Amino acid sequence: MRNKLILFLSCLAILFACQNQPEPIAEEAMKPQKIVVYQVFPRLFGNTNTTNKPWGTIEENGTGKFNDFTDLALEEIKKLGVSHIWYTGVPHHALIGDYSAIGVSADDPDVVKGRAGSPYAVKDYYQVNPDLAVDPAKRMEEFEALIARTHAHDMKVIIDIVPNHVARRYEGKNNPEGVSDFGASDDQSVEYARNNNFYYIPGQPFRVPEPRDNYRPLGGEKHPLADGKFDENPAKWTGNGSRMAQPDFYDWYETVKVNYGIKPDGSKDFPELPTGADSLDWKAHFDFWQGKEVPDSWIKFKDITQFWLTKNVDGFRFDMAEMVPVEFWSYLNSHIKNTNPDAFLLAEVYNPSLYRDYIRKGKMDYLYDKVELYDTLRNVIQDRGTTWHIAAIQDGLADIEHHMLHFLENHDEQRIASPQFANDPWKAMPAMVVSATISTSPTMIYSGQEVGENASEKAGFGDPSRTSIFDYIGIPAHQRWMNGGKFDGGQLYEHEKNLRATYVKLLNLTRKSSALMGKYQQLHHPDNGPNRLGGKAFAFARWSETEKLIIAANFDSEHDLLGSLNLSQELTSEWGLADGSYELTDQLGNSNASLEVKDGYGYINFQLGKLESGIWKVKVD
Repeated sequence: MRNKLILFLSCLAILFACQNQPEPIAEEAMKPQKIVVYQVFPRLFGNTNTTNKPWGTIEENGTGKFNDFTDLALEEIKKLGVSHIWYTGVPHHALIGDYSAIGVSADDPDVVKGRAGSPYAVKDYYQVNPDLAVDPAKRMEEFEALIARTHAHDMKVIIDIVPNHVARRYEGKNNPEGVSDFGASDDQSVEYARNNNFYYIPGQPFRVPEPRDNYRPLGGEKHPLADGKFDENPAKWTGNGSRMAQPDFYDWYETVKVNYGIKPDGSKDFPELPTGADSLDWKAHFDFWQGKEVPDSWIKFKDITQFWLTKNVDGFRFDMAEMVPVEFWSYLNSHIKNTNPDAFLLAEVYNPSLYRDYIRKGKMDYLYDKVELYDTLRNVIQDRGTTWHIAAIQDGLADIEHHMLHFLENHDEQRIASPQFANDPWKAMPAMVVSATISTSPTMIYSGQEVGENASEKAGFGDPSRTSIFDYIGIPAHQRWMNGGKFDGGQLYEHEKNLRATYVKLLNLTRKSSALMGKYQQLHHPDNGPNRLGGKAFAFARWSETEKLIIAANFDSEHDLLGSLNLSQELTSEWGLADGSYELTDQLGNSNASLEVKDGYGYINFQLGKLESGIWKVKVD
């Protein structure tokens, strides 16, 4: 009887254990997926006000809030194919507004660009922009709730960190215990000291730049602080490196440069990385910095990023990273990875000669692919360049292609639909297909891009073509998609609906395709070979063990493309294609084609309409 009871209890325990085991994860779900980043300004996203008065106040032109990212809004963003949301303009930056009720000092219009202020002139790294909160006194709680909502919809959260510069008047009123303010302990009698946070111009007070192009702060509106003066004595170096007590109007005069231990003569005043550091992982870099004395600014930004990690932020976009020494990035990023090995680290770097150092020594995950792929695609879109250059770019970045984030819009670049760029968002769709599918790198889109926003409003500081990051403004095309909070595109024009549907199809395809995380082979040749497509088309192959794709794009807005492609014996062999006919199904739904394999060579004839692309999947029985 006792043995039977033991047997019964054992069986019961096994049954209970089996029932409580997690369900096995599907093999496909475990494979790497393409990352899709959605850059969005909360100030712009939720704003339903359509007044758009130049230099309008927050009361006149309105502003979005963290709370505008409702569960419905986030679900619709996710349906776009998004995996990461970059919430831009979150840290508290200098702005023109009265928040004295919560102990925030007024900012001076003479050193603030626009009325809403530059998100890259951070005033307090331990707090968030009060404009973005329904209750400014609870602004951090409202942002924390947004982080939680975003995670609940299975998306990651990225925010900006701007290590190169801070607002002209930085006031850290929310510093954690033991954290001193930037510049609080600086020796202002000298230009440079290793542990000073800023560079100084001893004996000279700061002078506001001479205005250009009839510029007047706040558009000329009277303001008690708009008097052409700003109290800073001694003057500090300006954010872009200007050493003048009176910087130029086109300098980053609203910011001051942070000192990382680079002496005024350019020499380094900190430990350098050991030989071979570019081949070491982040753990080895973290170990290297243990016990080393580093400049105070390094420690301050390490503390800042650790603070945001405790708030469950998943990663950072680092502004103008190449203006800060790579050794600092090794220090900072290895500390970030030590806290969260999966943290997403994206850097704005424009010098291709520095790419590998910032990836391998600086331990960045991703860099902007701006000056090579973006600029080339823009030239093709504008009929100022040829697709023949695309293959050379891909070949030249082959060893780091996964780390080069692709985009066609962000807050620094002109809107595709603006007259200054393409004047028509559809003209960029072939480039978008190529950008999103040519490599394993992440793809980024900018809120409003998917509905063809043209940024034609005159907001205040700066000119149209880029949606203003400095002033209170609405995004008309995006507002039509918002449809008063329904987020259903109910007010979009038909061509805007079709554009967004195309982005949804393309981006979701990139997220699900195993081939796009696999291998690449160029199929477009600028010579007289069999795959000559001309300078307004581009084609390539992407594949994994389970999926084979042929991708072609017609950049020509005036002519259809009658194209032919030949596949080498090496490629058909690797794909396991025997002689015979194979159906090619277009994943974009434009036009299907067929593949004939004869004597080991593949032959494809296809047709694409004006500005059409094909992503053809090879059907293998």
